[in-house]
Amino acid sequence: MKQLYLPEGSRIRSEENREAVATLSALERAIEKESILEGIVTLCDGDMRLHVELPCAEGILEREEVVHCHGTEERKDIAILTRVGKPISFCVLRIEHQKGRPVAILSRRRAQKKCIESYLSELCPGDILEARVTHLEPFGAFLDLGCGVSSLLSVDCISVSRIAHPKDRLRVGMTLPVVIKSIDRETGRIYATLRELLGSWEENASRFCAGQTVRGVIRSVESYGVFVELAPNLAGLAELRGENADELRARIGQPVAVYIKSILPERMKVKLVLIDVCPSSPEDRTPPLHFYVDPASTKHLSHWIYSPPGAAKRVETVFDPLPF
Repeated sequence: MKQLYLPEGSRIRSEENREAVATLSALERAIEKESILEGIVTLCDGDMRLHVELPCAEGILEREEVVHCHGTEERKDIAILTRVGKPISFCVLRIEHQKGRPVAILSRRRAQKKCIESYLSELCPGDILEARVTHLEPFGAFLDLGCGVSSLLSVDCISVSRIAHPKDRLRVGMTLPVVIKSIDRETGRIYATLRELLGSWEENASRFCAGQTVRGVIRSVESYGVFVELAPNLAGLAELRGENADELRARIGQPVAVYIKSILPERMKVKLVLIDVCPSSPEDRTPPLHFYVDPASTKHLSHWIYSPPGAAKRVETVFDPLPF
């Protein structure tokens, strides 16, 4: 089923959206249909009202119409100020004439309420949907699940391979599939996870063979060696060798060449030897993600097992309760 309530910015360049905001008569029809439209916020005035420039009128969102708050949740000014210069979803409430000019009174709150009641409230853990990264914090990434409704993707759920900061894997503005991890019905908070879409240990390890020398990224430095990420859900322990050992120890995030000594499925280990550093670029911080689940054909995960068969340690995620 097509995802109807999309992250903000997804529909602003569509022909449907352009036609809906082009004329006053089109805006009137949008009122009747309760359509969700998009525009760019150009200004936040002294009364904390957002202004949206539309082809046929000026759009205004009153402060209380900018964000849908759950229960007694406080509406924070920063959530309003940070919308300036960005796309915003809205419903048209009415059209007024002020000083001889048409003014469209808009509501993002109503668009978000529709998204929550008609879409997000029906979700359950394990459901897969498209989201957009809105900002990054050391503890995780905030996502737009639709119409600006936010979800948290904590740093430990981004991948199995550990990263120091979400910016090592994600960037603001990128769109990606995520899995609903949990939903707090009392607070309305939704938590997401990504690692279950990035493949099991066995799927990732099958891309490599002992005897190969491959490129990786240093993610962690320990007294006994260096953990090198070969893929977002696969890392190996590299021995330090040669006179560059001390220099390499301090360079977390450095691309390196590593020799694969052995791959041990029963222990979920990849033994490596660090050979040399590689030239680095800004793109090395956020390498492309390879998804092992196709969100176009798979809309729900009930159970995910990371560990290979026979492994001593079992790593898994259970979304649906297993029958007794």
